[in-house]
This record gives sequence, C-alpha cells and structure tokens, in this order.
Amino acid sequence: MYLDVGSELESESFGSHRKTQRTAAPAAVKVSKMCSRKIKISVMLFLVLIPIFTALPHNHNLSKRSNFFDLECKGIFNKTMFFRLDRICEDCYQLFRETSIHRLCKQDCFGSPFFNACIEALQLHEEMDQYNEWRETLGRK
Repeated sequence: MYLDVGSELESESFGSHRKTQRTAAPAAVKVSKMCSRKIKISVMLFLVLIPIFTALPHNHNLSKRSNFFDLECKGIFNKTMFFRLDRICEDCYQLFRETSIHRLCKQDCFGSPFFNACIEALQLHEEMDQYNEWRETLGRK
C-alpha cells in the first residue's frame, strides 16, 4: 500500500524522492488507522447489538395465538389460561428433555393423556380442577 501511494505521488509531484515519502507515509497511516477504526467500531457494534436483539421480547401474543389455532382449539382464546397450560407442557419438556412429550402434551388442545401425565409428573394434581376448567374454556376437541 505504501509503494502504490508513493508511486502515484512520485509521478505526480516531480519532486525529490524524500518529499514523496514524507507525504505518502502519513496518508497511508491515516488510511490504515481509519480502516482499523471502522473495523473496530463495526465489531463493537456487532458485539453490543446481537445480545440486545436476542434479549428483546418476541411477539408472544401472536405466537401463542397462532399456536392456539395450530392446536385446533375450538373455544375462546384466553392468553393467561393458554399460557399457563402451555407452561405445564414446557416444564414437562424441561423435566424429561424429550421433544415428543412436548408435542404430545399439547395434543388435542391439552386434552391428551400426556397432559395429565405431565401434571402428575410435575406434582400439580391439586390444581387439576382449575386446569380442566381452562381446557374446557379453550375448547379441547
């Protein structure tokens, strides 16, 4: 890079060789510093913005509502009820780490025997009447 800049300046200036090198070196260093500064700024922005974007809340209302229809629930969509029943399936998945349990727990709008098994596994059977009410409201098949 120094040679290219020096060659261009030498052919243009018709001056001594020393004069060309003096003007070429600061220009090349200046360009080099600017490039490295831009790279540093870009890397810093990348490192700062990626965690911020991943930490931003996603549109849970839309995703839960579309999940409500994906499960073919026929009742009334209630965000709180759906979220709590969905949370049981999420916790059951976290307990067993088996993706099929997660899917089967939600099957038939939380009306499958797997949902009941998850309630037992999580020791939530005292609140079973409340969960049954919520499942009826959401409209299991």
